[in-house]
Amino acid sequence: MANRKKKPAFIDEKEASSSGPELKSSLDFTKTRTDQATILLIEVFGTVTFLVCCIVFFVVWICWNIHLSPIKPFDPFPFPILQMTVSVFAIILSVSVLINQNRQGKIEKIRQQVEFEVNVRAESEITKVLTMLHEIHQKMGLNSESDKELEAMKEVTDIQQIHQTINDSEATNTLPDKS
Repeated sequence: MANRKKKPAFIDEKEASSSGPELKSSLDFTKTRTDQATILLIEVFGTVTFLVCCIVFFVVWICWNIHLSPIKPFDPFPFPILQMTVSVFAIILSVSVLINQNRQGKIEKIRQQVEFEVNVRAESEITKVLTMLHEIHQKMGLNSESDKELEAMKEVTDIQQIHQTINDSEATNTLPDKS
């Protein structure tokens, strides 16, 4: 028990864990088999090595089929088998890229949620520190003029209102007013 760190008073026990406040969002993005297959495709197809292999393959294919090789050609000019193979391969690559972009979009949304939650926690902590500092200031009997800006900064941030504004702006695809 002596080794256990005492949590600051402004952190609600419900929110706190042994390592600190828990975030509602998680960067541990669950990977489905589709995600894993897509990652593998992107890691293989998205390299310079793969590009070089494709170029070598195409050069060998074309040289073989324009009689620059002692082996009998199987796909004469205009190379219909090569065209079909490249077309199918292009479809696979473009779909892989689209799947990866969707996955990256999901990851980015989770990152934004985590960043938002961290910012909200920081706002809460700063508000608490300002309140405590103001209380110390008053207890010391220092001249405590009414500071409207300080009072506004000490107000609790309405998280529900922020979420509602974000949801409304996402629904209409517009950014919230900064007024």
